[in-house]
Amino acid sequence: MRGAWTARLLPWAVGLVAGVLALGPALGRGFVLRYDMVFVPDLSVRGVLADADGFPRAIPSDAVVGALSSVLPGDLVQSLALLAVFVLGGAGAARLALRLLSSADGPTAGTAVASVAAGVAYVWNPFVAERLLLGQWAVLLGYAGLPWVVAATARLAERSPGRGLAGLVCALIPAAVGGFSSVLLSALAAGPVALWRRGPRALRWWARAGLFAAALVLVSLPWLVPSLTAGAVTDPRGVEAFAPRADTPFGVLGSLLALGGVWNAGAVPPGYGEPVTALLRLVLCVLALATWVWWMLRRDRPVFGTGLSVGAAVGFTIALAGATGAGRAVTSGLIELWPGFGPLRDAQLYVAPLGLVQALGLAFVVWWAAGAAQAPVWRVGTGVFAALLPVVVLPGLVWGAGGRLEPVEYPDEWVRAQNEVAADDVPGSVVVLPWSAYRGLDWSGETTVALDPATKLFDRRTVWNDDLSVGTPDGGTVVVEGEDPLAVQVAGVLDPDPETGMPRGEDLAAELGALGARYVVVSAPVDNGFWSEGQGFEVVSEGSEMTLFRVPEARVKADKPGITGLEVTGGLVTVGAIIWSVGRSGSSLVLQCPGPRAGRSTRKEIPT
Repeated sequence: MRGAWTARLLPWAVGLVAGVLALGPALGRGFVLRYDMVFVPDLSVRGVLADADGFPRAIPSDAVVGALSSVLPGDLVQSLALLAVFVLGGAGAARLALRLLSSADGPTAGTAVASVAAGVAYVWNPFVAERLLLGQWAVLLGYAGLPWVVAATARLAERSPGRGLAGLVCALIPAAVGGFSSVLLSALAAGPVALWRRGPRALRWWARAGLFAAALVLVSLPWLVPSLTAGAVTDPRGVEAFAPRADTPFGVLGSLLALGGVWNAGAVPPGYGEPVTALLRLVLCVLALATWVWWMLRRDRPVFGTGLSVGAAVGFTIALAGATGAGRAVTSGLIELWPGFGPLRDAQLYVAPLGLVQALGLAFVVWWAAGAAQAPVWRVGTGVFAALLPVVVLPGLVWGAGGRLEPVEYPDEWVRAQNEVAADDVPGSVVVLPWSAYRGLDWSGETTVALDPATKLFDRRTVWNDDLSVGTPDGGTVVVEGEDPLAVQVAGVLDPDPETGMPRGEDLAAELGALGARYVVVSAPVDNGFWSEGQGFEVVSEGSEMTLFRVPEARVKADKPGITGLEVTGGLVTVGAIIWSVGRSGSSLVLQCPGPRAGRSTRKEIPT
C-alpha cells in the first residue's frame, strides 16, 4: 500500500514543489506581463474569437482562459495556468520513469528517487526557463503534456481502438489548450512511437497511425478551422530572426544540446551561460543522453524508446538546421511555397522531445546510483543529490527567475476603458496605439517588455501592429511582417510616426470608420496629444495611462461580428471529443495509468 501511494502522490508532489520554487512571486495576486504572456482582467471569449483574422495562434488558450475568467479572477487563472505547466510536466515525467523502473514488487527507494530526478529534470531546464521568460506559457503547457501523450500512444498497441483513441485524446488535452505549436510538438514526440511500437497483440502500424492522426485532428479543430480561411501570410524573414543563438560558451550546438539556444537574449535566465554552470549543465545532458543510448541497447529498454528517440533526433535536426545558412534557406523556401510551414521558423522549439529523453536518461542514472530498497544510505544520498542537480546547475530559474516574474495591477483607467467599450452595442473594432506590438510598460513598476495588453483587453476585434522587430547578433534589426491583412490597411491610414508610433494621417475618424473601427485607444502616456485634434473623434475617457476615443456611429461601417457555423462546429467537436475521451477511457488526465513498463514483459490490458 505504501508503494501504491508513493506511485500516486510522489510525482505530483515533485511537480508542485518545482512549480512553487520556480514561480515564487508569480503566484501572488496581480498579473505577470512579459513578452507573449498577457493576461487581462475579465478576458472576453467573444473578443478572442473575433481576433481570428490573422493566424489563430492564441484561440484555444485564450478561449480557455476567457471561460475560466468568467468564474475566477483573471490573475488566479494565470497562476493556475503557470503552475499547471510544472505540475503536469513534472508528474508526467516522474510517473513515466516510476513505471519503467519499478519491479513487479512495486517501487523501491531507488525508483522513487529516480522518478524525482525525471520530474525535476523535465521541468527545470533552459527550455522551460527561456520559454517561460518569453511568456509562451501555452507552448509550455503542450510541452508538459508530452510524457502523457507518449505513454498514451504506446498504449495504442495494447488497447481496443476506441479505448486507445479515448486515452490519447485525453492525454492531448494540454496540447489542445496550448494550440498549434503544442500539437506539433506532440506529433513530433509521439508520432514515431505510434509507428514503431511493437507487441504480440499490437494493431497494425497504419491503424495506430490513423488513430494518432485522428486524435491530433480532433484536438486541433478550434485553431485549424479558422486558419484555413484566415488569409494570413507568413514572412520568410522570420527564419533569420528566430534562428537559434548561442547562449552558452559552447556555441549553438552545445546550447541546443543543453536545451537552450533561444533566439531572444532577453529570455535567458539570470546567470545562465556562466562557464562553470554551463559546463556542468552540458556534462549532465551528455551523461543523460549517453545513459539513454545505453538503455536502448538493453533487452529491458522502454517499449516506446525507439520512437521517442527518433522524434528527439528529428527535432534536434530541425533545431540545428535553423542555425545554419543552408537550413534557413530551405525553411524560407518552404514558407514561400506554403505559409503553413511558418511554425518551422522558431527552430529551437523542436528540442522539446529531447528534454523528455534527457529526463528519462537522468532517471536511469539516478536509479543506478541510488540502488535498491536496501541500499546503503550513502547510495540513496548520492541519488538524491543527482536528482537535484538540474536545480543546482540552473539557479536562475529560482523564485520567479530572480524576480523577473513579478505580478502587477492594471491601472484604473484601463479597467474603466474596458467597461466603456463593453457597454457599447454599436459594432466595430478597436485600433490600438501606439502602433507598436511590443513595448515597455512603465506602469508595471520595473519597465517590462510585453505585448501591449490593450490588444486583449476588449470584448471585440482589436487591430494592432503585429509586425515584430528582432535584433540580430551583428547589431542590425530584422522586421518580420505581421499576418493580419486588416492591420496593413489600418497602418496605411494611420501613417504612424516610426519614433512615437502615433498617427500622422488626416481625417482619421472617417478613414478608420470606413475600415470598421469604432474605437481608438492610446494605451500609453503621450505628450503630443494634439494629434487627435480635428480628427473627428469623440473623447470617451482620458487619463495619464490610457485615453479612449470613439468614432461617431454615423462614420462606422462595420457589421456585427459573427462566428461561422464551421468554426462553431469545430469547437464543439473538440469539446465533445474531450468529454467522450474522459468517459470512454474511464479516467481523466490526472488518473491515467502512468504508461507501459519497459521490456517485453509489459502487462497487457484486456479490452472491455
